[in-house]
Amino acid sequence: MTKSDNELDPLWQNLDWAIGQMLIMGWDGTEVTPQIRNLIENHHLGSIILTAKNLKSAEQTASLVQELQTIAHQAGHPQPLLIALDQENGGVNSLFDEDYICQFPSAMGVAATGSTDLAYSVAKATATEVSAVGVNLILGPVLDVLTNARHQLLGVRATGDDPQEASQFCNAAINGFKDAGVATCGKHFPSYGNIDFLGSSLDMPVITQTLEELSLSALVPFRNAITAGRLDAMFVGGCGIQNAGMSVTHACLSDQVVDDLLRNELGFKGVAISECLEMQSLIQEYGVKGGTVMAVEAGNDLVLLCRAHDVQLEAISGLKLGVENGIISKNRIYTSLRRVLRMKSVCTSWQKALNPPGLALLSKIHPSHLALSRKAYDQSITVVQDKENLLPLSQSLLQEEELLLLTPLVKPLPASAATKSMLEKGASKPTSLHERYAHQERGAIMSGEGVFRELGRSIARIRNGKLLHTSYTANGLRPVHENLINRASAIIIVTADANRNQYQTGFTKHVAMMCHMLRGTGQKKSLIVVAVSSPYDFAMDKSIGTYVCTFDFTETAMASLVRALYGDIIPRGSMPGTMRKNKKLSKTRQQWLVESFDRERDSSALGELLKTLARSSTPSLPYLTSQPQSFELFNPHVEEAHFVVRNSSTKTLYGFVATYFTKGIGAIGAIFVDPTKRNVSIGRSLHRRAMRALLQRQGLKKLQLGLTFPGVFPGVPVDESGSNKSWFDNVGWDTQFPTRLTNMIIEDLGAWTAPEGLLQSIQRASISFDLIHGLDNAESVLNHVATHAGPEVVELYRFALQETNISGVVRAKNSVDNLLGTVIICTAASQLSTYIPPLHSTHGEDIGGILAPIVPSTAQSTLILQGLAFMGVRQNKAHKSAKSVLSWVPNEAHEPLAAMGFEVQQTFDEITNSPEHWSDLS
Repeated sequence: MTKSDNELDPLWQNLDWAIGQMLIMGWDGTEVTPQIRNLIENHHLGSIILTAKNLKSAEQTASLVQELQTIAHQAGHPQPLLIALDQENGGVNSLFDEDYICQFPSAMGVAATGSTDLAYSVAKATATEVSAVGVNLILGPVLDVLTNARHQLLGVRATGDDPQEASQFCNAAINGFKDAGVATCGKHFPSYGNIDFLGSSLDMPVITQTLEELSLSALVPFRNAITAGRLDAMFVGGCGIQNAGMSVTHACLSDQVVDDLLRNELGFKGVAISECLEMQSLIQEYGVKGGTVMAVEAGNDLVLLCRAHDVQLEAISGLKLGVENGIISKNRIYTSLRRVLRMKSVCTSWQKALNPPGLALLSKIHPSHLALSRKAYDQSITVVQDKENLLPLSQSLLQEEELLLLTPLVKPLPASAATKSMLEKGASKPTSLHERYAHQERGAIMSGEGVFRELGRSIARIRNGKLLHTSYTANGLRPVHENLINRASAIIIVTADANRNQYQTGFTKHVAMMCHMLRGTGQKKSLIVVAVSSPYDFAMDKSIGTYVCTFDFTETAMASLVRALYGDIIPRGSMPGTMRKNKKLSKTRQQWLVESFDRERDSSALGELLKTLARSSTPSLPYLTSQPQSFELFNPHVEEAHFVVRNSSTKTLYGFVATYFTKGIGAIGAIFVDPTKRNVSIGRSLHRRAMRALLQRQGLKKLQLGLTFPGVFPGVPVDESGSNKSWFDNVGWDTQFPTRLTNMIIEDLGAWTAPEGLLQSIQRASISFDLIHGLDNAESVLNHVATHAGPEVVELYRFALQETNISGVVRAKNSVDNLLGTVIICTAASQLSTYIPPLHSTHGEDIGGILAPIVPSTAQSTLILQGLAFMGVRQNKAHKSAKSVLSWVPNEAHEPLAAMGFEVQQTFDEITNSPEHWSDLS
């Protein structure tokens, strides 16, 4: 719970102050101007967006931000300014300083490495650098999915075209940002991944997919990032939505998008930030005052106005008028204020804001970040195909043979050093609607031609000066090109977003045809095509024999390309998204060696695998709080057998499966695979070995997916796409009739109060409760559990009862002392947190547990369950727990608990099959 209006700092009762916190503004210039000072001092502006036009170097940025924070501090701001920055890497960086700030690959380039660990490290390094100069909010990651990969507004700024893979990499990036101490802002809700430009009259790109279509693909990373719980803010796009169920001109001005879809349907509780309202179409249609009021009405907490001071003052005036006219309520203002202040409290403080570490820290970390940058770029270089084994060129091209490099004249690429002066001269403004959205608010620019000249020089140095290099344009193949092609034995053609620049496609195909004809006359004409932005330029074109992708054309990327072309590195990148999956699936299904888990040998590697999964999975909870010992019970009543697929040379674990057998029940309690090793049959190999082990158990009566003790995975995690359950369908499980198990939580136990009338209802029903510890008085409890639950739940109760004074069991009884229901209560000190991940704290707060309520179905069962939960919460509060976790309740039993203030944390499907179903394996 957040503070009420009365508990907020009295200063916020002044609506002018509160309104100032609902705006995020910028300006043009590298120094504090009177206008931005006026906004902070007199209009109480609480958030600043910095762009490349504000930033010259790391040192200047740190000084500028410190000055802004000092102005706010001296003006009496209770909390520091939010300082926001676009720093997406690849071609989109607002801050560039080659001496202190490192260049890293684009989101798609990082995805091409196949490593979510690397995605985490790159994000953490990026955030650490910008945090050092005072930035506390990164406008990222890009959560959009390229649902139409060939019509790409965002291109390599997005991870790719597969929603689940995008979720994994974006989640890893969010964790990296957060672990570096900055706030995160996902974008561009509800998705720029498949927008169309339907005509200049709208002056706005438009989403034409239905909400159902969006939900199946584009919204998946947004939903998963929200579920993971570490996303602080969401950037709501300015695009239109035109479909059968919705007609919206600007998404960020629509309550259907912000309040209904983002908050109510997806459950987002953080800060919603609007697209910049300095859009000509918006100004013409509503005016800035009206648009600002509409943005707040729609549910936005921060309204973005990028640079025009007169427009910014008009927006402030509009908000005040909205309040005066009764359109915006005081309660609406304070709802946004609380959200913004909550975000500020987790990413900044006056001590931090006024004392950025600056160059002292950046100098210290720069060498290690440079090494990480080179590693990331080297691993991102992707050879999609090399049919004629032309790579490396050092082996296919003789030193005396001539090499021709053909590069396009492209629009400048943001974020690099070569021609930053162009920006200061006002060069390279977007010329079209498409360009404005594709490159909006991008950072420092460089000339593509300048980078390609340096690429040519790098290749020439390797070849002792022997390189032919010229550019090509929309004028097509000219005589100069034909002459050079006739001279050269090998040709490298560079393309950059050929799908948007069709002349590049035509030119490349013309050269390919010419080379093919010349080879027919006996001449050597090797052709290599290098896509330096979108990998989709020629990804499906089988006529291009050698095709390489770099995912951006910064100098760092081009340096890695040269190393790949000449064999200094072996390119190991792969096409992100569905193309990677399809390529893996096209391979012969591999059988992996599965070994028994060896605690001494494998525990450390299992711990690393769990960390990797925590960084890349959504939700991350089971992995985030699990440990290698979470899977080993050492219980005499339970037989265990666990298996791994491992690299015997590096000792790395690629996958793990845990199996348990007790009293006729054989269960798979966990099965997971390194995200970078998925779709190559590791999971199938582990599953097959686990099932064989279970089917060999004497007295086996039932097979089960999921286990409540240990309760890492009570069942198959439920995801919106159904991909988890689908995988088990494909390996042979009948998943039609699962038992739904729900973990629930009260996040703020101190603010929780019992629902009105609950105690009176319990008293009227003559239900009483008591708490027991130890096994001496436990026979009736264990018999009750054995009658109404599985044998593993009996072992869970037995374990809890043995933890005297740390855990116990609450019994519900009627007036004649008959047992009606039971539940386990445990404190933060309980060893149960080892086996039940939701009980394990990641931030140091005490978490109390309410576990495995067993209530037979009767007319009073709902009231009994609520009574047991109430007793559990009361016990947790008595032990000073910050949160209460209820793990688990079956099927629809979570609904009456939601009415008590519990929120759903995660759901699982426990699945059971008969051994006969698996007779082919026995």
